[in-house]
Amino acid sequence: MLTHPIHDQLLSLRLTGMARAFEDQLAMPDMASMSFEDRLGLMVAREATERASRRLSTRLRTAKLRQSACVEDLDLRRQRGLDRALILELASCHWVRHHHNVLITGPTGIGKSFIACALAHKACLEGLTAFYAQVPKLFRELAAARGDGRLGALLGRLARIDVLVLDDWGLAAVGDGDRRDLYELLDDRHERRSTIVTSQLPVDEWHRVIGDPTLADAILDRLTSNAYRIKLDGPSIRPQRPTRQGADAEVTPQ
Repeated sequence: MLTHPIHDQLLSLRLTGMARAFEDQLAMPDMASMSFEDRLGLMVAREATERASRRLSTRLRTAKLRQSACVEDLDLRRQRGLDRALILELASCHWVRHHHNVLITGPTGIGKSFIACALAHKACLEGLTAFYAQVPKLFRELAAARGDGRLGALLGRLARIDVLVLDDWGLAAVGDGDRRDLYELLDDRHERRSTIVTSQLPVDEWHRVIGDPTLADAILDRLTSNAYRIKLDGPSIRPQRPTRQGADAEVTPQ
């Protein structure tokens, strides 16, 4: 039996999952009792599983999520305005497939970024693409791209992402160039892709932060017209730092 040529050919075709399954089958003492269809089915299933795993790893690596978060880790018992029914609905990712947005507001340390990253992580598990960006850094990157002629390409890439996380919105007033870039980005995504926005400010103060009334109306219309809203409240739930006496830090679920 030409075992090595078969294995080498599978690897040369980049069928690494099938190659590993083939190796495992050769080590099985009862291999001869298996039908050809059963052996082939196991090899194909292994290849499909490994390809799906590689695609997921690529999506998560590309997403650059700020926190390693998943929906299952959300603490729904804590009184902070996090509705169980809404989280379960968002975990289905129907909102992404229907191109709706999610707006998460609340004070510092309440878990806004964690929730946003958890929803983006769930989207990646469902075969969708995601990308995390802190708004101040994103504005700097867009300004740099505007200066060297890459703005169109960068906006085009961002427009194609299924779930775009815009974290820390409203930390500072928005400049004229930033306003226009944000409008173009959201206009390209409106009713085509989904956006998650987190902010310390309530939504009714976003108009003031944007500044220009006309662009503010247009930007907020594209963000809020089809959005789920999560309004969090309460004290910070970030882990406490160790005391000087060396006490263990309190680990707080998100």
